[in-house]
Amino acid sequence: MKTPTKLLFFALAAILTAAPLLHAAPSIFDTADPKDAVVMIRVVKQDYNYVTPWKQEMMQQGVGTGFVIDGNRILTNAHNVANHRYVQVKKRDQAKRYIAKVAFAGHDCDLAILQIDDPTFYEGITPLPIGDIPAENSTVQTLGFPMGGQHISTTEGVVSRIQMGVYSHSQADQHLQVQTDAAINPGNSGGPVMQDGKVVGVAFQGMTNADNIGYMIPTTVIRHFLADCEDGTYDGFGNLGVSTFTGLHNPAYADYLGIPEGTEGLVVTSVLLNSTAEDILQENDVITKIDDYDIDNDGMIKIHGLTLNMAEAIEQKQIGETIDLTFYRDGEQHTKNVTVGLDEPVIAYSRQFDKAPRYHVFAGLTFVPISRNYLESWGGRWISKVPHTLRYLFIDSRELNDNPDRDDYVVLSQVLTDNVNSYTDDFVDKVIKSINDQPIMSLEDVPTAIAKSGDFLTIKFMGQPTPLILDYPEAAARDSKIRSNYNVTKQSNLEETHEAKS
Repeated sequence: MKTPTKLLFFALAAILTAAPLLHAAPSIFDTADPKDAVVMIRVVKQDYNYVTPWKQEMMQQGVGTGFVIDGNRILTNAHNVANHRYVQVKKRDQAKRYIAKVAFAGHDCDLAILQIDDPTFYEGITPLPIGDIPAENSTVQTLGFPMGGQHISTTEGVVSRIQMGVYSHSQADQHLQVQTDAAINPGNSGGPVMQDGKVVGVAFQGMTNADNIGYMIPTTVIRHFLADCEDGTYDGFGNLGVSTFTGLHNPAYADYLGIPEGTEGLVVTSVLLNSTAEDILQENDVITKIDDYDIDNDGMIKIHGLTLNMAEAIEQKQIGETIDLTFYRDGEQHTKNVTVGLDEPVIAYSRQFDKAPRYHVFAGLTFVPISRNYLESWGGRWISKVPHTLRYLFIDSRELNDNPDRDDYVVLSQVLTDNVNSYTDDFVDKVIKSINDQPIMSLEDVPTAIAKSGDFLTIKFMGQPTPLILDYPEAAARDSKIRSNYNVTKQSNLEETHEAKS
């Protein structure tokens, strides 16, 4: 589940970033020291620049923790290896470092799998078994390399809360998370949280301005991630593409909808375009049950022995699997089978990683799709700094879009100043409506529309009465020279590409 929610959490990668390691071995767990399966990950990473998207930021180094699980795999946090260039893994109390590659990265759930080709790495390591969700008030131990220390640290704490919450890596995705008072510090990221000899979570984030409050990814999320990777492709967590609210707290509203007295559930406010539920649910339907779980008026269900948001039932499914929904419409009860899909708004709420930014440059005009990464270039508290139109589209693009052909909202992000494009700065950060009267539904439309120019290039913007006009022959003649002057090494990147290396 994704929301454009502001976070109070910080991911726990060390100041340098890092990645995990991988491996497998026999399984005599009670005779092995679990610390032998815990590894230090060292990473060289290079983030992307969304303001000048043909460039990348300075190289950084980082340190994190990972641990070996069955199948010659190392489990760690995705934020440890995001935008990686090079990954090394070091076993406990050994100087030798092994080159690792990132096999899978789930940035929506902050988990990643590393692999090591050198067979000597696996010698003497027994993989850690994965257990269940720990009970509230039970004791757990966190293993890792906090603050980049060279020796494994073990901290003990008590599980204080289990609930759905935002994962700080993507800044939007919400999954089950477990809160503990065990000290979890930078460098612990990706380390195992143990109980009774089994992994019950992966350390991944803490809370800003709070001591001894850490969070782990529970084994329900871990198992979903691992199962998703089994076919060789990570697809992510799905959803139904439905917006709901808790309207049945108002008895008058329940009467208005013709719901039987005492019925609890969630009211559908909208079904999103191209959602898998688009032909099944509609506005003012009341969902009362999801599979075998009754939904209360707060949208909660009883699952895993806990009271959790109904989204947890959907999170037990892989994309493409189905789930039963029981709902009322006009006073009549229905049960329908709905496929779990991957609904994404036009402007993704989540941060993007491991993908080079998309852009197109012509005559100094730089075109980019609106994304969270681009909006975050406004710096801290960016949501209050970005232009109103961009903020509005980001927050509400899911509901605003009524065109199934729209893939992007494209913005003029900057102008590389030249005589041919003088006096166009007023159009920066405006959303493009059309180029040469061709509607712009995706970044890919931009170069095609520009190529259709006659004597003039005409660009119209949303909410802007005045178009941007360039002398097209002159602009085309100056295009390559402007790019050369500003060191734009590549005119376009129209497809998201993963340029990180291991």
